Amino acid sequence: MTGLPAVILAGGQARRMGGGDKCLLDLGGQTLLDQVIARLSPQAGPLAINANGDPQRFAAIGLPVVADSFPGFAGPLAGVLAAMEWAAGLDAAQVVTVAGDTPFFPRDLVARLQQAAGDGIALAATDTPDKGLRRQPTFGLWPTALRDDLRAALKAGTRKVVAWTDRQAAATARFDARDSDPFFNVNTPEDLALARELSAGLPG
Repeated sequence: MTGLPAVILAGGQARRMGGGDKCLLDLGGQTLLDQVIARLSPQAGPLAINANGDPQRFAAIGLPVVADSFPGFAGPLAGVLAAMEWAAGLDAAQVVTVAGDTPFFPRDLVARLQQAAGDGIALAATDTPDKGLRRQPTFGLWPTALRDDLRAALKAGTRKVVAWTDRQAAATARFDARDSDPFFNVNTPEDLALARELSAGLPG
């Protein structure tokens, strides 16, 4: 295997967007998911999508679709667990996750997460003078050996990513957000309009 396996988290219910799959919305003639894959694939090895429901709606993408193994739409931590389990099936010691609604994340994300993580967890974070350090909990590197611990935490009621990662002494990979937020994500129709403007202004 060349490069770490990576999973695109697309299992949310997109309530603020009116439901459905946000990652399949159009952004400059491609879907959000297309843009996320284009940005992630040069950084990683095998890719998969974490999503629930009928996987055939992603058939044209050509990637494995991994559903949450923990029931009840338990949020991004359930997606992280699914990513860990999928990567463990590939005999990988680590897996990276990114959000499927965040098309402009850094092109050196995986390398920076690896540098920060060591043998543990690393989360991406933005650092600005006015807002300080803001962690991006869906953008992380996760040791697959922690999957049983994470499943136990989910069973105990943990739902916030940082509530679990703080107990694991997670490291952070810091990214500059003074000029623009590289982790800008599409939650609302207004966000999608802004993302289209940003995408139109990007070179290439």
